[in-house]
Amino acid sequence: MPAAIADLVQRGIDHSPLVEHYSAQPSISPCILFNSVCDPRMVAETGIFFHEAQLRPGSAMTLSFPTEVGSAILPHDVAGRVPFGNLADVLATFSIPAGSAEAAQVRDTLYRCQEPPVAGEAKACAASLEGTVRSAMGMLGSPASQGGVWAAGGLPRQPHAVEAVTPIHGGHYVSCHRVPLPYAVYQCHIMMGYRAYVASLSGIGGGPAASMLAFCHVDTSSWNPAHPAFEILNTRPGGTPVCHFMPYGDLAFLNKPDKA
Repeated sequence: MPAAIADLVQRGIDHSPLVEHYSAQPSISPCILFNSVCDPRMVAETGIFFHEAQLRPGSAMTLSFPTEVGSAILPHDVAGRVPFGNLADVLATFSIPAGSAEAAQVRDTLYRCQEPPVAGEAKACAASLEGTVRSAMGMLGSPASQGGVWAAGGLPRQPHAVEAVTPIHGGHYVSCHRVPLPYAVYQCHIMMGYRAYVASLSGIGGGPAASMLAFCHVDTSSWNPAHPAFEILNTRPGGTPVCHFMPYGDLAFLNKPDKA
């Protein structure tokens, strides 16, 4: 199990969010969802969005993906007993005051999970690691053993050089993004019209090397016109492809194509 996910799972076992105070924390993960409205300045500081032309050996990107203190992943049996779907029930269970920043985050997450998918998209929200894997595999139509799983780690803020770029040919991909709630909830989705790459990065002037999974969305015509990527990249819905790295703690499930 990737270290970023193992840590969240262990915290769900050791420190139940049912008895700990929930505090609203900023997170970059929801900002890459198609219907997001986030502060473009905050998003731009991470370097998460970029043009596809930048994804080539020799280019440089300033990136900042700090290790976030995310919500704990609940064990499957516990997740099945906590409320999910009704705002009043969630607020009451976790003693969250109505009208607070935490209540607003919960409301936004429930709305995201209940909102119909955009054209060509399949999506689902899951409140446990087992549920997330099951949702992703159902979208891919194959067991986990026939594909691969990526979990994004953190990167310190500094310029990074792109050393190599490897396209991931064929197959399908399901992205699972952490969305704010007192316990970890992943919104998984799959859709057509994007390309996937593995970028090998190294810190300029020292610093860690990393392999990052990147997605480039070719068709953004159904995205929210107020999505921060459009302002950051100076484009619009249906314009040039929008590319992004996976932020810390997100998951991607890859269905590898059959070998000839």
